[in-house]
Amino acid sequence: MSAPALEIAGLVRTNGTGAGAFVLEVDRFVLRAGEAIAVAGASGSGKSTFLDLAALAVPPDRAGRLALAGEDAAPLWRAGRGEALARLRARGIGYVLQTGALLPFVTVRANIALPQRLAGRENPGHVASLAATLGIASTLDRMPASLSVGQRQRAAIARALSHRPALVLADEPTASLHPEMADTVLDLLVRETAASGAALLLATHDPERALRFGLPVVPIAPVHGESRSRLAHG
Repeated sequence: MSAPALEIAGLVRTNGTGAGAFVLEVDRFVLRAGEAIAVAGASGSGKSTFLDLAALAVPPDRAGRLALAGEDAAPLWRAGRGEALARLRARGIGYVLQTGALLPFVTVRANIALPQRLAGRENPGHVASLAATLGIASTLDRMPASLSVGQRQRAAIARALSHRPALVLADEPTASLHPEMADTVLDLLVRETAASGAALLLATHDPERALRFGLPVVPIAPVHGESRSRLAHG
C-alpha cells in the first residue's frame, strides 16, 4: 500500500461567528500517493473550505494531524511558523481553481513555471512538455487574457503539475466550462495527475461526472439541524 499524500485526523474549522457560524469536522481523511477522489456536496457544505485546509491556506481551529507527504503541518500552525508552512505548500501542493486564476500580467509560460520557481525546481523542458501534452504549446508566449476559458483551465492544470507536487487540489475546475469542454478538461486533469504520480483531490457539485471519469466520490455530510458538516475517508 502506498504512503499517504494527505493525512488528516481530528480537524475542526469554524467559518463565521455567532448564529452565522459554520463548522467543518474531519474525523479522519487519508489520500494515498497516486489515489484520486472527488469530494462532493451542495453549495455551502464546506468543499472549498476543506480544500483550503488541505492546501495549508487557512488554519484549522484544531487538528490532531494535518500531514502532507508525511510532514505534519499541525504543529507548524500551532507554533505560528508561517514561513515553514509556505515552504511546505510551495514544495508539495498544486492547486487548480475554478477559473484558472492565472496571473494576468505574465505569459502563460511564466504562469506555468511559477510553482517551479517557488519550489526551487526550475525546469523549462517540463513546462514545454506539459503544454504540448495539454494542447496549449502554441499559447506559451501569449498573455492569459488572449486564451479561451478552456485553454486557461489547461494552463492551470499545467501550472499545478509543473513542480511535480505530491498533492494536486482542484476546486470545481469544470464549473465554468460547457459540458464537452468540462469532460475534456477533467479527463486531462485525471490522466496527467496519474501520469505524474501525484494524488488528486477534486471538489465538485457534479458527482456523476466525477464517477464517469473513475473518481470515487466522498460526500461531505451535513449534520441534520445544525450548521455543521462532517467528512471521513480512508
